[in-house]
Amino acid sequence: MTDALTGGKHSRTSEREPDGASAGPGLLARLIRIRELSILLVTVAAVIYFVAASGPGFSTTQNYHTIAQYVAPWAIVGAGEVLVLICGQIDLSAGFVFTLSPFVLVLFNNNGWPLLLAVIGSIVVSALIGTVNGLVHTYFGLSSFITTLGMAFLLWGLELIISGGSPVSAPSGNWVASAFGGWGWSEFLWALAVVAVMQLVLSTTRFGIATQATGGNPVGASEAGIRTNRIKVICFTIVGGLAGLAGILQGTRVGSYDPTNGGFNTMFYAVASAVIGGTALLGGSGTVIGSFLGALLLGLVYDGFNLMGISANAFYLVLGIAILVAALLNVYVTVVRKRIGTKGRS
Repeated sequence: MTDALTGGKHSRTSEREPDGASAGPGLLARLIRIRELSILLVTVAAVIYFVAASGPGFSTTQNYHTIAQYVAPWAIVGAGEVLVLICGQIDLSAGFVFTLSPFVLVLFNNNGWPLLLAVIGSIVVSALIGTVNGLVHTYFGLSSFITTLGMAFLLWGLELIISGGSPVSAPSGNWVASAFGGWGWSEFLWALAVVAVMQLVLSTTRFGIATQATGGNPVGASEAGIRTNRIKVICFTIVGGLAGLAGILQGTRVGSYDPTNGGFNTMFYAVASAVIGGTALLGGSGTVIGSFLGALLLGLVYDGFNLMGISANAFYLVLGIAILVAALLNVYVTVVRKRIGTKGRS
């Protein structure tokens, strides 16, 4: 292809030039195209810092387990939020689906459903809540912000009515409970599986390409035959189902389902993970792996601050700075990628 652009002899001569003449810019271009590189480097730097600053308490299996418990729910919900954000939308109700789902499970189980069917039924109900969000947004033209904000408060009231405002004991003592959070590392393993599957879907399937097109250029996507409204509804359905799964996993791990758990707190951590991981709030680009790394970074900082005895208030300060820096960096890197792409075509 280079021969066609510059002429055969000159091209072959330039291919034999020393690496120093062209490898530098070429390597830089390739590195910039790796979306997760910046957050990966920051995460590695955070690990090195806390290992050095926190002493031996950081590098223990017990502490790694603690970090995994922080990361898992943010990563699972964040994997769904990435899809919605790529579409140029947001789901503010995911944290309350997270809270409601375990109580739906208990409701099904108390009415004679086997535990496994109760888990599946609860996740299906959670996904249907996401479907409702998507349908209201697409068919009534209501912004996703208002739609999911209203749904969030609706679910908040519903879960308080169902639970009576009190925690209930989570099921235990069988393989279903162990698989869905009862065993110590199962929640984190579910998070890894969800991240892997969702990244694969986003990167290699027609649905993933259509999702990115829907957020990046909705008019062009529609003209190309992509049913953008259907894509959005599916994305809202996925984030609802994943939020429900995450709520069951965390509550079962803790041993009780608490109506005060989750809510806006979990939702904002999931969205923050996605944004810090490089997902554009305006839509069109993002990766699930980046969101997982963002959740991992937040978990490392939160845990590291606790070990160092730093006030939890400082964590929110760092979180705010990280979101702003990540958003600005994402804009800058996007501009650089476009320039590199333009030069590559010229």
